[in-house]
Amino acid sequence: MNKTRTKYLAIVFLVLSISCSQQKSDKVEINFWAMGVEGETVAKLIPEFEKQNPNIKVKVLQIAWIAAHEKLITAFASETLPDVFQLGNTWIPEFEAISSIEPLNKFVSKSSVVSREKFFDGIWETNVLDSTVYGIPWYVDTRVMFYRTDILKAVGYNSAPKTWAELYDASKKIKQKFNSYSFFIPTNEWLPFILFGLQNNAKLLKNKDQYANFSSKEFKDAIVYLAKFYHEDLAPVDMQQVLNVYQAFGEGFFSMYITGPWNVTEFQNRLPKDVQDKWMTAPLPSPNNEYPGYSLPGGSSIVLNAKSKNKEAAWKWIEFLAHEKTQYTFYKLVSSLPAVKKSWEYPEFVNDRYIKAFYEQLQRTKPAPKIPEWEQIVFQKVQQEMVEPIARKRISIDDALKKLDEDVNKVLEKRRYILSKKP
Repeated sequence: MNKTRTKYLAIVFLVLSISCSQQKSDKVEINFWAMGVEGETVAKLIPEFEKQNPNIKVKVLQIAWIAAHEKLITAFASETLPDVFQLGNTWIPEFEAISSIEPLNKFVSKSSVVSREKFFDGIWETNVLDSTVYGIPWYVDTRVMFYRTDILKAVGYNSAPKTWAELYDASKKIKQKFNSYSFFIPTNEWLPFILFGLQNNAKLLKNKDQYANFSSKEFKDAIVYLAKFYHEDLAPVDMQQVLNVYQAFGEGFFSMYITGPWNVTEFQNRLPKDVQDKWMTAPLPSPNNEYPGYSLPGGSSIVLNAKSKNKEAAWKWIEFLAHEKTQYTFYKLVSSLPAVKKSWEYPEFVNDRYIKAFYEQLQRTKPAPKIPEWEQIVFQKVQQEMVEPIARKRISIDDALKKLDEDVNKVLEKRRYILSKKP
């Protein structure tokens, strides 16, 4: 009797063990790589996702931004990319070119969470190449004008300049009244120059993005406009003059500065108390009366590894991150602006006077050329070799743009060769 009972219990135990083992093996594990503070914090969202999807487990690896690109390329080469990973949206073309990321049209077409109209147009467009979606926006940033309301008001402006003409006029009046700089345009940044070119409808590259087009009238006019601020002593040329942006802005060393959402908190924390009610944000001025002028759509996207064995489960994680409630929750954790428009209806956004400008600006953004070589072009050729020589009058604008075209055309040689081999 005891032997029979023992045998029976053993069989029951074996069946239960097999059942538990089967349940355990049915659970899909997906790996997710994310960068910076977002990578550190996104794990806090996982319990809710796993509650909604009990058969999926998410494992996160946080990567420092400075090491992210190299780590991703190395992982691609060794076929160890995770199922899902974060990309800066300007990296999308490069990772599509090496066939590392999955086209998402088939997933988007079936999704009740992810659709183009739920996102800001310019941000969504940075993830689209030849009508194919390769990434889903995770969080966004763009640049707006931060300005000293008291200084602008003292020269007759009750709000930020809305046109290029007003920006130049206000700057001259600030110089005349306060003998100070007005507009801070860092000579170690490429963005203002590309941004103003795009505002002026410059087509930066031509012939299917195979050749440079920086000598075009539209881009040249934008550079001539910005150069006036340096040449007329309205903007500091030497970066040693502005070692601390917050101190310089607080002291009125300059009164206008184009920067991003991360600086809202920094300004609130670092500016002197007597200046806290004397600054504001506003959308960017326009070269004409079509206010606001364009800004660049920035931020990060979530992509799916083309070789993932768990694409359906990975897509559920992407959908979860793109849900309006998750986007709002994530904003409260890390202050990264939501890519989903519906999330901006929460009171934290509606009632934040500094954030409103970003919402307005995100309605009017224009992507830079979507090619793998773009970051090399702007960092190495525009930022390092064009901006400061023009600001310091070491080279004429015509010669600088001619040289820029020549240098960029060399960068694009490989692109032209590859495209020439396509049928």
